[in-house]
Amino acid sequence: MIKINGTLISLDLLEEKFTCDLKKCRGACCVLGDSGAPLLDDEVEKLKAIYNDIREYLRPEARKVIENKGIYYVDADGEPVTQLNNGKECVFTVFVKGIARCGIEQAFEDGKTDFCKPVSCHLYPVRIRKYKDFTAVNYDKWSICRPAILLGNRKNIPVFMFTRDALIRRFGEEWFRELCEAAEVYKTEKSS
Repeated sequence: MIKINGTLISLDLLEEKFTCDLKKCRGACCVLGDSGAPLLDDEVEKLKAIYNDIREYLRPEARKVIENKGIYYVDADGEPVTQLNNGKECVFTVFVKGIARCGIEQAFEDGKTDFCKPVSCHLYPVRIRKYKDFTAVNYDKWSICRPAILLGNRKNIPVFMFTRDALIRRFGEEWFRELCEAAEVYKTEKSS
């Protein structure tokens, strides 16, 4: 583990390789799983505020779920997560040529909102968990991401570099710089 400013970072982020391969996985992480995407409290409010701006990007059945149940629900861990469409995919999931994508992200790319998507989605396969005395930053290994592991190994891209922008979004530039420095030290020590 690496410790930076109240976070404990799994060494898997440095050692494991990862690069999404949407042509092969088809965005399965938006469709499969036990619950919706984890949301920060301010993201719940942000999604409520921008719903009318992104509504046109969502599928009719998803809009109906949101209008009947809301944008989010509280999961078994007591955390807010995005609502699910028929107990399956995230309500913000849209399909483009058979590949699951984020409707929020499409609206962002079209300039309709300044919110690109929940940070938990942006971070994936990294998962964040807050504890009393620290925040854990872990690599979530999921079998549906096998193509991403293969591509990451071919391209030699560690998890922390694949998720660079999302980690900076969540923890800041200085935190990420410290992580890069720690990664260099770890790499040097490991090869000695």
